[in-house]
Amino acid sequence: MKQDFGKVAVLMGGVSGEREVSLNSGKGVLAALRGQGVDAHAFDPAEEPLDALKGFKRVFIALHGGYGEDGAIQGALEIMGIPYTGPGVMASAIGMDKFRTKLIWQAAGLPTPDYVLLDEDSDFAAVEKRLGLPLFVKPAREGSSIGVFMVTQVGGLKDAFAAAREHGSLIMAEKGVMGGEYTVAILGDNALPIVKIEPATAFYDYEAKYLRDDTRYVCPADLPAAKAAEIQCGAKKAFQAIGGAGWGRVDFLMDDAGKHYFLEVNTAPGMTSHSLAPMSARQAGLSFEALCLKILAGARLG
Repeated sequence: MKQDFGKVAVLMGGVSGEREVSLNSGKGVLAALRGQGVDAHAFDPAEEPLDALKGFKRVFIALHGGYGEDGAIQGALEIMGIPYTGPGVMASAIGMDKFRTKLIWQAAGLPTPDYVLLDEDSDFAAVEKRLGLPLFVKPAREGSSIGVFMVTQVGGLKDAFAAAREHGSLIMAEKGVMGGEYTVAILGDNALPIVKIEPATAFYDYEAKYLRDDTRYVCPADLPAAKAAEIQCGAKKAFQAIGGAGWGRVDFLMDDAGKHYFLEVNTAPGMTSHSLAPMSARQAGLSFEALCLKILAGARLG
């Protein structure tokens, strides 16, 4: 299998707000592939023209955020005829847009937290009353919790909206579901063991994800077997509903009554030392190196 891969580009870095996270992911993937004998090379689209990808046989996408996880690079690779890892153009574009992901999930009957789109003319007091507190304000097209703010005080939504607008033009207010934060990785046709996230901060923000060492992860999550199986099945449906294939990650929340709500899809999940998909894969018996090879083996066009 390793010899069949040919010359492989590991795309990392890029120009989004998640550049540093992507570089960390890419470096880990690059080392893992090289350690398994793959002819892998680092490639940063922010520093090299895409034309330089000619001659590569496969691409491992370790880009996060805009121009890496939103269908743009996937479209370029389709035109160039180079197979790549993760979902295709449509699924990547939809998955990067939390608003449109929710529309599809609602149409498919999948549970997702209530939300309201915001603009300068929104009745912020009415939104607070409808969604209740706490609620979250977030850019619909960012990842890694960039620009996400938690509103806990009456009257705080307007300022949170103004802060979130610095990170994007499409802003959502979302009902706070506070019974627990979880994620489930999808690899091929399988849902991997669920990870429960227990941040020491108020919620699983950028700092808790990448900068702190006191975030606790429980894998497999402490859920009844029947509930875990129900969520894993739902996560696969949620992933497939947006056209997802190859691999990805579906985040979800639980309320105090034990009901789950799907939150968002990651179509190019993190592969850093803090990342959740490798953690889940280890629980399923896959080392980081084996996970990288399996993902690369699934590279395809279309």
